[in-house]
Amino acid sequence: MAYNRYVSGRMIASLLFVTTTALTSLCCRGAVAQAAHPQQKMSFHIPAGSLSDALVSFSTQSHVLVTSSAVSLRGHASSGLSGQFTPADALRQILLGSGLSYSSAGNGALQIVPAPKAANITLGPVRVGGSLNAHAAAIGPGVGYVATYTDAGTKTDTPITQIPNSVYVITKQQILDQQAQTVAEVLRYMPGVYAEQMGTASIGSAAGGNANGTGSIMMRGFASTQYVDGLMSWSLAAGETAFVERVEALNGPASVLYGQVGPGGVIATQLKQPGETPIRNVSVGFGNWGRYEATFDVGDKITKSGNLKYRIAGIGVTQGSQTDYLHYKRVGVLPSIKWDIDEKTSLTLIGQYLYAPAEAQGSGYPGVGTLVRGKYGYLPRSRFLGDPSLNESGQRTASFEYQFQHKFNKFLEFQQTFRYEDSSTNINQTYLYGSLGSDQTINRRAWRQNSSNSTVALDSRLVGHLDAGAVKQILVAGMDFRRVNITQDIAYDTNGTASVNIWDPIYYLTYPDFSLNSPDNIRWQNMRQTQYQSGVYFQDQIKWGNLSVLLGGRQDWYNYKGTVTTANNYLASGHGVITEPYVNDRENSSRSKFTWRAGLTYNFDFGLTPYFSYATSFIPQIGAFQYGGQAAKPLNGKQFEVGLKYLVPNTNILLTAAAYDIKENHYQITDTEHPGYEADAGTVTSKGVELSAHANVTKDIRLTASYSFNETRATKSNNQVTLRDMDGTNLGTVSEQGKYIAGLPRNMVNMFVDYTLPRQIFHGLGVNFGIRYIGSTYADNANSYKVPDYLLFDVGAHYDFENASPMLKGLRAQLAISNLANTRYVTSCSSGQAGGTCYYGQAQRIYGNFSYSW
Repeated sequence: MAYNRYVSGRMIASLLFVTTTALTSLCCRGAVAQAAHPQQKMSFHIPAGSLSDALVSFSTQSHVLVTSSAVSLRGHASSGLSGQFTPADALRQILLGSGLSYSSAGNGALQIVPAPKAANITLGPVRVGGSLNAHAAAIGPGVGYVATYTDAGTKTDTPITQIPNSVYVITKQQILDQQAQTVAEVLRYMPGVYAEQMGTASIGSAAGGNANGTGSIMMRGFASTQYVDGLMSWSLAAGETAFVERVEALNGPASVLYGQVGPGGVIATQLKQPGETPIRNVSVGFGNWGRYEATFDVGDKITKSGNLKYRIAGIGVTQGSQTDYLHYKRVGVLPSIKWDIDEKTSLTLIGQYLYAPAEAQGSGYPGVGTLVRGKYGYLPRSRFLGDPSLNESGQRTASFEYQFQHKFNKFLEFQQTFRYEDSSTNINQTYLYGSLGSDQTINRRAWRQNSSNSTVALDSRLVGHLDAGAVKQILVAGMDFRRVNITQDIAYDTNGTASVNIWDPIYYLTYPDFSLNSPDNIRWQNMRQTQYQSGVYFQDQIKWGNLSVLLGGRQDWYNYKGTVTTANNYLASGHGVITEPYVNDRENSSRSKFTWRAGLTYNFDFGLTPYFSYATSFIPQIGAFQYGGQAAKPLNGKQFEVGLKYLVPNTNILLTAAAYDIKENHYQITDTEHPGYEADAGTVTSKGVELSAHANVTKDIRLTASYSFNETRATKSNNQVTLRDMDGTNLGTVSEQGKYIAGLPRNMVNMFVDYTLPRQIFHGLGVNFGIRYIGSTYADNANSYKVPDYLLFDVGAHYDFENASPMLKGLRAQLAISNLANTRYVTSCSSGQAGGTCYYGQAQRIYGNFSYSW
């Protein structure tokens, strides 16, 4: 049976390997692994914390494979260690006081076992190579608020302190403690990330922005790019916290590994998948604005041996919002199966389906009545300035993914990830247009959109592990491919929609007619586009003692073909005159670009790691057009970054500091003069500093905190931008050069801490507290006026009923209140023909739930 499993694993590996033609070959050059001697001292830096985390660190640093199938590590802790130890002494120190020991598991591996009385064990042969436990630490939920490994930063299982750029991780525990309901809410405490620029106008949106520079989640002054399990995604599942295991921010250019990525960075999420530990959890939740939610997450072994495992997560939620007539509804499921075909081969299958018939997307408010007092004071956040008869916004998405891994030997392994994703969106709404009149009304226009995106993506790579004594290397050679089909049909009715009185709106008066035979002004735009992107990349991680060097390069090829068909109906002398539709054919357009990165880190024995890096980025625009039909030019960026990372010895505390300088050419901004189009802002420079702390201070105190400073300006631009006052009055034009980019705060400060009170007194009660400060932003690229800064407070509590009665083990209650003081604030504004459209931030949100694990 074992032989058959081995043969089948080799056959599947060979089959998938053939699909990666043109992959760069990786030569081991006859390198011979040299085993570490049991009495040879090595440098160890293992923080205090859970025993399982400590063993992962030991396995990675000593290159000894450690398993624990015979005993459970749950509830065991380790005091950690730091300094020079033999592997035998290090492992004894880690296990000290746990009642556990170790024995040989064959092939140089070790197995954790109950400690016999008067045990006197000698460390057996060790194996140089990777550890599966390190992979679990790199993609898993993390421990408390600290994750010390990442897969997203290098596409290998690497300690964060050995990566020469900023990588920040939000762990599953922090997501649960915050009771975050979207990934945008998860990112509230992430350094360098401004996640809620559009306020509640995009409450139902997915995690990150599209790759075309128009996303609402900003990183270091640039639109983020969203990746799921290593592949670009527009999936709603990426923004659903019930499906997410961890969220990472790779701040800065990451094109070498991922291709189409802006210089701001990547929001990388890991979807839930089967693990070694059985999972059985259900929850029900409730909150203000009529929120009701139910989730489940169940996973376990299918076969007795555990080589076949499953996991399935699901969610159903409905709620209103702080704005009348805007609702949020969602139902979805995420099933997955993992098959360990043999000891060297695994295959994970992940399916996903999510239907959101309502996404609660608003259209903003005029500046008068939000930023400044209007005739009757300030507009309430509940005010809806659209029309209930024209109020649709929904999305449907489905995907299939597989992850395959095969180790040919201790030197070479093959990894492949594939995803097919299909999504569709429908919108039928109004938007504000023009300035607020003296009669307190503002004009509206109607629009509708039906769009669909289908994506096929494949990433294949070879990973080589070389050990030449003092020098160790991890080499990656890979190729990826992505095809995106985009269909988008948009219609505008520019004068068939009634204006609205912002203080006393009257509804059900909007009946647009999008037909070209309509007496109204109608504009149609239909786009069909197919894009192909392929790339080959390489990376070399070189470790020599305490010095780590990272080198990488990538060649990208990109081409697209598509058509944009437009038709207009213009009024002339009261009669509708229909113009003949015209077609703008976009012939095959191809572009290619080489990007690269280089950096180094030095890990001092006392835990401090200084680093330096340089990286470039390339991102062709997807579906972005300038007024007149010209396709937006590709974005090219480069970044210098220096920093410090400090993993405090004998603790589970990670501190980081980073300073960066980014330049990007052809920066895309929203063309406020022509809604629906982009404008080229020229060269934009972003400079900043980020400080962060992630800490499990004690077993019961967890903390995350950060400070971010960012200054993003147009440093080279020929654009003239319109200067307007709050009423939308044209005050002339000014040069855009030297101006700050709109909607980006210069300063952000945040902190979140969770404390489980002494159990002997409070019997399992815990509390948490968060503070968020967002600095002022400019409302437009002419820097006409500012949006004020704001300060928000979040609080929460949780209680484990097991402390009240053993019969209630697994039952947990949580309560979270964000914006405790119910502060009224504006997240950003945009100025233009709309006379200043502003977005309210989230009012006080109360959410509680009961969860049960067994």
